[in-house]
Amino acid sequence: MAQFKVFSGTNSRYLANEIAKELGVELGKLNIQHFADGEFEVSYEESVRGAEVYLIQSTFNSSENLMELLLMIDAAKRASAKSIAAVIPYFGWARQDRKDKPRVSIAAKMVADLLSAIGIDRLITMDLHADQIQGFFNVPVDHLYASSVFVPYIESLHLDNLVIASPDVGGAKRANSYSSYFNAPLVLCHKQRLQANVVANMTIIGDVKDKNVILIDDMVDTAGTICKAANIMKEAGAKSVRAFVSHAVMSDPASERVMASGLDELVFSNSIPFEQEKCPKAHILSIAGLFADTITRVHDNRSISSAYLL
Repeated sequence: MAQFKVFSGTNSRYLANEIAKELGVELGKLNIQHFADGEFEVSYEESVRGAEVYLIQSTFNSSENLMELLLMIDAAKRASAKSIAAVIPYFGWARQDRKDKPRVSIAAKMVADLLSAIGIDRLITMDLHADQIQGFFNVPVDHLYASSVFVPYIESLHLDNLVIASPDVGGAKRANSYSSYFNAPLVLCHKQRLQANVVANMTIIGDVKDKNVILIDDMVDTAGTICKAANIMKEAGAKSVRAFVSHAVMSDPASERVMASGLDELVFSNSIPFEQEKCPKAHILSIAGLFADTITRVHDNRSISSAYLL
């Protein structure tokens, strides 16, 4: 069986180092040289000929992270790698997954086309904003779930009168999976937006009085929705409200909103780097073990779905 090597882009190296440690391998040597005008070039400082190459890079925030990944893929392909897997814990641009009004782009499809055209053989990602994005690719997609790290943490809290909630109707399917696993009631929030990142109105569908509420969502950006949901639930008599979110985009003023809200705790993965001191209510769980296990299973041609908790 071909050997495998793990490399990382600049801004995901903190996570890649953890994944490499879990795998028991050294992170591959990769050099990214920047030019004065902002351009950069990628070069591998070790041979990848005939190797399975796993490139770890979340495409958050700046488009530079995506461009780095594209150049990493191209360089590996030109260096005769046997196969190339893009490991993208947070798949950015995913909110633009359909035409919801005239004359708009579908960025998620465009990014999928870019990755495919450059030459990936597989995508490994976690909690896509919309499951159907998997269908934008013509290569195998291993779609992981943060529930693998969230569920054990929720169980460790030993909460009674547990209620699972979704901050919007669109997340009902995700929240329902947790509801079924914990055999707990499901509560939904119905929100209305006037514009992006601004929630005009929100109502609760279900009972939260004297309950410990677990809010489930795939990402928190400006935290407007999640904080509004927590505040309304506290006003409706909830005993505690915790939010479990896969990806912490946390654009300003998210941290300030969380600290001023009725949230008792905001739990998210380390798919995107975040400075803990910015938000003391935040609790970060590592997904390094989840991705290391998946890489091992892919390399050994073993089932991945058997590792899912829900």
